Amino acid sequence: MVVARGKLKPLHDNIVVVDMNFDERKTKSGLVLLSDDGKAEGVRHRWGRVWAVGPEQEDVKVGEWILLEHGRWSRGFKYEDPTTGEVITIRRGDPKAILAVSDHEPNEDDMGKFNTVTHPTFDFTN
Repeated sequence: MVVARGKLKPLHDNIVVVDMNFDERKTKSGLVLLSDDGKAEGVRHRWGRVWAVGPEQEDVKVGEWILLEHGRWSRGFKYEDPTTGEVITIRRGDPKAILAVSDHEPNEDDMGKFNTVTHPTFDFTN
């Protein structure tokens, strides 16, 4: 396995993300959702944790989680984090493809949690 080493500094408003999940997932109720990477059903937006940002990036900061439009990230490559020595997979995320930002890692409990109607509703049956 080839591992990149050295200093990595994003330019302009670029974003480097880690922790994107392409593996199987397990729901809170115990259902196992097999990996859908490379399949038609795998065409979906994905969350990633912001690992580094360029000096002109004003929308997100390191440590936040961002939801990126499907396919709007680069292929990952292995990189040795100089601060921890850990080998991680990093990707460039497209700053124009950010759909949402979260301070914490989104999980199954967060999905659909905020989809209740909070505005007045109207009954058109009369």
